[in-house]
Amino acid sequence: MSAISKITKLVQAISAVIRRPYLLNHVLQSDDYWQNQLQKDFPQYKNGLSQIPLDALLTESGSKLQPIAFLGGGSLVTDLALLKSLASRIPHCKYFEIGTWRGESVINVAAESAKCVTLNLSASDMENRGWPSEYAGQHAFFSKNSKRIEHVFGDSKTFDFNRLNETFDLVFIDGDHSHDYVINDTQKIVQHAIHAQSIVVWHDYAHSPEQFRPEVLHGILSSLNISHHSRLFHVSNTLCAVWLPEIHPWMDLEINQASSKLQEPKIQWNVELNRITH
Repeated sequence: MSAISKITKLVQAISAVIRRPYLLNHVLQSDDYWQNQLQKDFPQYKNGLSQIPLDALLTESGSKLQPIAFLGGGSLVTDLALLKSLASRIPHCKYFEIGTWRGESVINVAAESAKCVTLNLSASDMENRGWPSEYAGQHAFFSKNSKRIEHVFGDSKTFDFNRLNETFDLVFIDGDHSHDYVINDTQKIVQHAIHAQSIVVWHDYAHSPEQFRPEVLHGILSSLNISHHSRLFHVSNTLCAVWLPEIHPWMDLEINQASSKLQEPKIQWNVELNRITH
C-alpha cells in the first residue's frame, strides 16, 4: 500500500469517528487493540497465561452440578466444576462473587460453602440503563430464594466494599468485563475482600477454552503487583483465570507453557438440566 493510500485511509477513519464517535469504542474494545497493548506493556504474556490442567484442581464434588440452565451468556460446566471444587477444598469456605447473572455459580458453590455473598446491579439499575426487563428478570433466577446466599446490590465501581467487613476464601469476578471494570473489580477485591490464602477466579478471561481475551488479561495484569503475576494461571478447558495463594500444598500442579496443549478432563459428570420459565 502506497503512502498516499495509507494517509487517505487514515483520514477516512478519523472522519468516520468524528461523524460517529461510538466507533471509537469498537476500536478500544477490539482484540487487536488490546493484543497490541499487551505486547507493549506485558510482552511475556502476549500468548496468554500459563495453563494448569483442570484435573489438578477438580474434586469429586465438582462433578455433581445442580442446577445448570445450559443457556447462553453463562458459565461453562467446567467453570462451575472448577468453582465448586475449589470451594470444597477450603474448610468452611466463605465465597464472594461480583456478577450473579442467573445464579448458577453461587448456588452450586453454596453446597460447599459456609457463607456466600454476591454483588450485582439491582433490577431498577438495569432498567435505568435501558436493559430489557426480561434480561433483568433472569438475574438470580436460581439463587434468589436460597437462605444460604446473601444478595447485595450495587455497581462495583461505586459500591463501598468496606460494607462487606470481612475477607473471603474464594472470590469469583464475573461482572463487567471491560478493561476499566476488570481493573476496578480486581483492585477493590485485593484491597478489601481477600486474605493471604484466598483464591481469586476471573470469568471470561477467555472467549473459549482455547482463545484468551487480551483486554481482560491486560486488565488483570495491570491491577496486580508484578510480583504476583507468577501466581496467575489459565485453567485448561475453562474460560477462567485463577490467582492462587503462594502455598497450595493440596495441589499437584503441572504447569504447561503451551496454552494450546489439548487436554481432556478425566471426570464423570453428574449434572441436572434446568429450564428457566417466564
